[in-house]
Amino acid sequence: MFHVKQFDVLVIGGGHAGCEAAHAAARTGVRTALATMKASDLGVMSCNPAIGGLGKGHLVREIDALDGVMGRAADASGIQFRLLNRRKGPAVQGPRAQIDRDAYQKAMQAEIEGQANLTLIEGEVVDFTMRGERVTGIKLKSGIEIAAQAVVLTSGTFLRGVIHIGDNSYAGGRMGDNAATRLAERIDSFGLPLGRLKTGTPPRLDSRTIHWDGLDQQEADEDPSLFSFLSERAALPQISCGITHTNSKTHDIIRDNLSRSAMYGGHIDGVGPRYCPSIEDKIVRFADKDSHQIFLEPEGLHSHTVYPNGISTSLPEDVQEAYVRSIKGLENVEILQPGYAIEYDYVDPRALNADLSVPQVPGLYFAGQINGTTGYEEAAAQGLVAGLNAALHVKGAEPVHFRRDQSYIGVMIDDLTTRGVTEPYRMFTSRAEFRLSLRADNADQRLTGLGSEIGCVGEKRAVAFGAKMDALTAAKALLEQDLFTPRQIQGANIRVNQDGTKRTLFQLLAFPDVSFDNLIPLSAALEAVDGDIRAQLERDALYANYVDRQRQDVDRLRKDEKHAIPADFDFAAVNGLSNELRSKLEHVRPHDLAQAGRIDGMTPAALALILGRLRYLEKKQA
Repeated sequence: MFHVKQFDVLVIGGGHAGCEAAHAAARTGVRTALATMKASDLGVMSCNPAIGGLGKGHLVREIDALDGVMGRAADASGIQFRLLNRRKGPAVQGPRAQIDRDAYQKAMQAEIEGQANLTLIEGEVVDFTMRGERVTGIKLKSGIEIAAQAVVLTSGTFLRGVIHIGDNSYAGGRMGDNAATRLAERIDSFGLPLGRLKTGTPPRLDSRTIHWDGLDQQEADEDPSLFSFLSERAALPQISCGITHTNSKTHDIIRDNLSRSAMYGGHIDGVGPRYCPSIEDKIVRFADKDSHQIFLEPEGLHSHTVYPNGISTSLPEDVQEAYVRSIKGLENVEILQPGYAIEYDYVDPRALNADLSVPQVPGLYFAGQINGTTGYEEAAAQGLVAGLNAALHVKGAEPVHFRRDQSYIGVMIDDLTTRGVTEPYRMFTSRAEFRLSLRADNADQRLTGLGSEIGCVGEKRAVAFGAKMDALTAAKALLEQDLFTPRQIQGANIRVNQDGTKRTLFQLLAFPDVSFDNLIPLSAALEAVDGDIRAQLERDALYANYVDRQRQDVDRLRKDEKHAIPADFDFAAVNGLSNELRSKLEHVRPHDLAQAGRIDGMTPAALALILGRLRYLEKKQA
């Protein structure tokens, strides 16, 4: 055994969670290392070559607002940008991009290699080094031990990973990579609650053997909605994706071979993602449907590989070929890689603190699929949180906790650590009760200031954000400096009730049929306001009244919800609690009433009992 130099923070895994965690820690100035099996696999997109979507796009914008890397890498490699829910309000719109797989990896590798304070280590991590219960570093398969004050584990699907194709199963973290078994055994020794989850991927197709003529096409948006607040334009040419559908013949082939599917043949125990079902699941669960849509997504501008989004599978290769070739446009298609299901260990995230640290193992943090999530975006956001908190731990600073009313990151972390998961967790806008204020467009206004306080925002972003906020403040002041009568407003061809009520221009901007340009006749100074600032103020004005009401609601809730619950609080001493709730409270150990209130089955009456007990103890100690 021999040691190399000590690091402050050491991150295990070079996927989306690991890259984000290592980059975040390094941005704060601590000495950081990223250990990965193969440096060439940094930022690899194991499944769908796409970033963003509804809820997921919000996470990417928030990562970017904190100077994370996913948004910049996506903008550098996006080949089809689309704003989902464009016809709906900004609060539920989500940016999404089809990605050039190779370009994304190169962009991510450049980000990692170019970041100060960050060292890349190539090798398989097989164990932690320990001093008592504390993690003190890692051990590589080669025998090298590397010391660190904090370790972030982002193992993805590698912990005891098993790949399933029909009745053929073998150990693997993903196609072509070994599973992490020895590391899983070490985690067993910590006594953490473990479970099994599964995910899947479709067969990859050769674009040169697809009959594209006659298939519908999905075009990119003419005006791309990018992920990073620092990006100005799409870096790569934009393409369209093909659209086709399964049919009754496809369904018959699958139905006739369900017993040969790894999932339906009884080879898989793990629970799969309900919101991204395999084609077998779709045929069984939606038996009344005779067709399912498939998006044929090119994996790059210079790649012949196509990702058929919508037909993930664990059926044998011969059945995959048969059902794929029954689909319009794919009659003679060649399969480059079969689809497969992968089953892996995860840790019940209720065993973690809100900073994603492991309470009983000081210095250890978990992020990504090990916490029961699915998706690149969810993994990256957790990586950011774990990396930042590991760095703050090293610095002796207080951890950063993202709130539900502040960010989708906060919604996700709270959902995971309070409620746990029964299936792979995926972010949706519907999960956020404060989504009117948690919009993708204002992620920087919500989080970049916080990032500057933490020390993870670089000078370039800080300067750009400062200039933007100055411009927004100045323009909003112009909109609020004068009151206009209904007669004046009507004189500018803006319809308004002649009720005698005077209004500011900002209030008028909230009207659904009023744009910024409509206000210029009432204030010539507005002519000088930049187009991006105009668009942002239109969105801010649209939701201003709702956001104000939400803020008041949040303030009222916080008055009691911020009431801390001591770590040694005895829930058994709270008279009137049901045994079920008492058990859940003992398991979760909520740190305040807000977290207690989000435990499944919690009632206002039960919260009142807990609050009463807390106040009784505080008065007794006074």
